[in-house]
Amino acid sequence: MEKQKTNSLLMFLISMRAVMWGFLGVRKREGQDADMASVSFVHIVLAGILGAVIFMAILLMIVKAVVSN
Repeated sequence: MEKQKTNSLLMFLISMRAVMWGFLGVRKREGQDADMASVSFVHIVLAGILGAVIFMAILLMIVKAVVSN
């Protein structure tokens, strides 16, 4: 059971890495193909939502910092 949790966490982190590369827009084709073959659709969706929330939080912090000065 513990090994399955570790494997699932590792797969989510791989999905998160693939989504972050997608946000940047720079990715080699063979790297993308390898990621798509090994990750789960659910992990990609969750990683995308989490990445978008983190991105929006960073933007809001930057705007608050600029507006407050």
